[in-house]
This record gives sequence, structure tokens and C-alpha cells, in this order.
Amino acid sequence: MPSLTVVGSLNMDFVVRVDKLPASGETVTGSRFQTIPGGKGANQANAAARLARPPLTVRMAGCVGQDANGDLLRASLAASGADIGGIRTAKAEPTGIAMIWVDREGRNSIVVAPGANHALTPVHVGPMRPAFSDSRYVLFQLETPLDTVAKAMRLAAECGAQCILDPAPAVPLSQDILQAAAILTPNETEAAALLGARTGPSSPDDARDMAAALIAMGPRAVILKLGEAGCYYYDGIEAIHSPGFAVGAVDTTAAGDTFNGALAVALSEGAPMAHALRFANAAAAVSVTRAGAQSSAPSRHEADAMAAEL
Repeated sequence: MPSLTVVGSLNMDFVVRVDKLPASGETVTGSRFQTIPGGKGANQANAAARLARPPLTVRMAGCVGQDANGDLLRASLAASGADIGGIRTAKAEPTGIAMIWVDREGRNSIVVAPGANHALTPVHVGPMRPAFSDSRYVLFQLETPLDTVAKAMRLAAECGAQCILDPAPAVPLSQDILQAAAILTPNETEAAALLGARTGPSSPDDARDMAAALIAMGPRAVILKLGEAGCYYYDGIEAIHSPGFAVGAVDTTAAGDTFNGALAVALSEGAPMAHALRFANAAAAVSVTRAGAQSSAPSRHEADAMAAEL
């Protein structure tokens, strides 16, 4: 079985629990404070490594600083079972950090200081070729430089891998990035931003129309992540609405990353799309029932058990 590779960001998350998210200019008093490994790329690699069954292996490619946070991020991914050989060290930049506020409903507000993530430049893409050549799927996000993402996606596609792009955080994307994506996985906010719309889909019909509009921009398939409503897949021919799971949300941080990691694992294992979507929804549902980014990712047993629920 081929490997699964993740190219992207690694951040240390500084998380504070609050009763309500602060408005502009407002100061609120927080309660519990935690330092938790995160970063969208590392979150996806962590989730995938926890969910993957041998012989599938998960590799992480990214950049950290020469500091304690970088050491902790490497150790966290290694403990989850990921291959960390593709993580390089930037001596001139600190490891990226994210400041995260989480309210009592599980909603969050996040500010990221990229640090060493911006030191992952196009010159570092060439050495990723062996990993891409051995991978059926490669996961990407947008917390590293866009020119690096574009070059890496082109190389992955050249090597025969299928690129899964999570367009987060929401930024304008060039046509070459969108056309290199086999699957684009925006949430409602990101989909609206890419299309210049005010809001995301409010019904399955809206989801189909929005997905079709996104496909017209270049990707071969789109999966709209709809939160509690699950997700909607469309490739121009087949349409699948995979419902979500009713759970009590504690913290939604990294739920989308867990979804993408789980999706890539299921597809790498040869699962049909409908099964892969349900498995990804199940993994994300488990993740929101506990706090943290990487610390919330489920085991394979937990995700399978949730997916089996009626």
C-alpha cells in the first residue's frame, strides 16, 4: 500500500477557554490555558497517522524553528506514528504559533503567527519527490507560502499522486493551484470566499450549485464541509450528501483537519467515496467532543465505532 503525505504547517497552539469570544476592543477573562501541538498540516498528519492501519504510512513535510516548540511538535507527530523525516529546521525563524480562544459552545477564534512555516520555500519542494512518488494522496493547506503550495502540488500530480487541497485560511487562489487539486475541501466560509459570495450553502441544492461553481474554477471534485450537517461531495456527475453525527461539541478546533486526514486515509485504503465521507464525518465528530487540536484526534477504533452508528 502506498504512503500518504501531508505538506503544510506546524504550529504550537496557545489555547484559552472563555465564556464568550471577545468582540473588537473587548477584554474578557479566560479560564483554562493549554499549550497544544497544532498547525493545519501537522493536525492532518496527526489525525491520519492515528487512523491509518499498517502497511499505510503517513509522512509529514514542513518546517519548524530551532526551538523547544519545534522539538515538541516533532515528538507529538512521531508519537502518533507519523514519519517526521520530511520536517526541516529553519534556524532564522521561530516555530509558528497560534493564539486560540474557545468559548463554552466550542466555537473558536484563531490568530496565527506563521514563523518557520514561511521558511518552507519552493526550493525545498524538489526533495519531496520520493515521498510524492510513493503516495496515492497528498494533503495540502494554505498556512505555508502559496508559491510553495503551487510548486508542490504540480510535482505531486506529476508523480501520479492525487492532491487534496484544504483552502484554509481563505485566500484568493491562482488557477494553477485550483487545477492541480483532485479534491477541494472548503468549509462554508471558505467556499463563499473563493466564489465571492456572502454566505455558504443553506440547503443541498445550494451546496450542489456552489460545488459546481467551484469545479468550474479548476478542481476535479469538491467536498463542502458543512459542520453539523456533514458534507456534500460533487464531481460534476456524482453527488453525495453525507450527514453529520449528533454530538455535544466541546471544541471545534481542528475538526476540519481531522476530516481531511480521515478522508485521505479511507481513500488510500481503497474505500469508495461514500464510505470515505462517512468515515471522515465520524472522525471529525469524535474530535469535537474533546479539547485541543492534535489531542482531540480519534483512534481508528473510535472513528470506526462512530461511523457504525445508525
